Amino acid sequence: MAVTKPIIEIVNVVASASVDQKLDLYEITKKFPDTEYHPEQFPGLVFRLKNPKTATLIFSTGKMVCTGSKSEELAVKAVNIVVKKLRKGGIKIKKDAVVTVQNIVSSINLGGKVHLEKAARSLPRSMYEPEQFPGLIHRMLDPKTVILVFASGKLVCTGAKTESDVYRSVHSLHNLLEEKDLMMYD
Repeated sequence: MAVTKPIIEIVNVVASASVDQKLDLYEITKKFPDTEYHPEQFPGLVFRLKNPKTATLIFSTGKMVCTGSKSEELAVKAVNIVVKKLRKGGIKIKKDAVVTVQNIVSSINLGGKVHLEKAARSLPRSMYEPEQFPGLIHRMLDPKTVILVFASGKLVCTGAKTESDVYRSVHSLHNLLEEKDLMMYD
């Protein structure tokens, strides 16, 4: 049976950023009534964008966390748009934001089923307890990611810092599953 190429989709990029100055979140809510700020529940203000569809948490320290983008590039773009909008709205921000990707979550389809019991026995740094969780948890060292492997051949890869790390992790695991004859194709 022909081996299929994994289909990889990036579903969420989490990036941190900082403008390296204190921000008055009350002032931001006055100028941007669409933002959400409930300091008694959570110390950050939520600034949502429709394009790219993201939510950026803004803290009074000037630190930010952007979630929801589908690529590293869009995460950086989203933070820069937020900073630009704040400036346009009269919020004085001296420096441009420095953005760092913290985590990339992706969803993968290997196109075949995985024999989880055998995989648990033969893959290093793997854990499989079906009574607790239906997937095998595989910890990869290089790149440092965690991949959840399901019998259906679907995977979730988390912990990557770059998109290329996602691809390297998935292809490395897929090759390992093939080598150890742990994949089944219809």
